[in-house]
Amino acid sequence: MKNHKQILMRHVANNSCKIEGEKEEKNFSFKTVLSTLVMMFLLTSIVSSQTLKITGGANLMSIDSAFDLPTDNNPNDNTDLPARSAVVNGENATDGLTLGSVDGISNETGFYLGLALTDISLFSDFEFQPEVRFVGVKDFNQIQVPILLKYNISEKFHAVAGPNLAFLLDTGDGIKSFNFALDLGVSYNISDKIALDARYDWGQTNLLENGDSDNYIKINNIQFGVVYRFGK
Repeated sequence: MKNHKQILMRHVANNSCKIEGEKEEKNFSFKTVLSTLVMMFLLTSIVSSQTLKITGGANLMSIDSAFDLPTDNNPNDNTDLPARSAVVNGENATDGLTLGSVDGISNETGFYLGLALTDISLFSDFEFQPEVRFVGVKDFNQIQVPILLKYNISEKFHAVAGPNLAFLLDTGDGIKSFNFALDLGVSYNISDKIALDARYDWGQTNLLENGDSDNYIKINNIQFGVVYRFGK
C-alpha cells in the first residue's frame, strides 16, 4: 500500500481516467475566470488612488489527507488508483477486500508572489485590503484572492484577517478547483517602503469531490515574505 503522500500526489496528477476534451474545456473556463479576476483587480488599481504593494516570499503548505482504501496481501499499482477513484466517487469497488485507512499530514515548500491595494480607510484604525496572489507549490499551484480587514496596531505593526478565495490550477480527476480559506497575518514596517509579512492560510474546503469526514484533502499555508510599497 502506498503511503498517504504517494496516494495524494497520484490522485492530484493527471489520471488516465480523465477525458482530454473535458480537461481542455475546464482549463479554458478556468483561464477565463482568472483573466476576469486579474483584469478587475488591475482596473481597480488604476482607477483607485490608493497605494499598491507587491509582495513575495516562501510558502510552506501542509496537506492533510485521509482515504479509506481496500487492502489485500499483495497491493499493487493497478489496484490503488481504481480503489482511490471509487472512494472519491462514493462507489463500492472493494471486491471482497478489507477497507483500511490511509491518512496523515505532509508538507511541500514553494513560493508566492502578489499584489495588494492598501490605505483604503474604513473607520478608526481599520482598512480594507484586497489582494491577488500566485502560490507555486507542486501539484497545488493556485491563484488566491484574499479579501482582508487590516488593523493598524501601531505605526509600524499591523494585523490582517479575512476570507481567501483560492482557485487551484490543473487539478486532477476528482479534485475540486476552488478552495475557501481564512487568513490571519501580521506585518512590520521596516521603512516607509519595505515591510516584513507573515500569514497563516487555513483551508476550509474538502478538496475531494464527494468526500466526507473519512475521505478528504485539506491544505493550509504558512507564508513569510517581504512587501514593497509603491506610491505615496
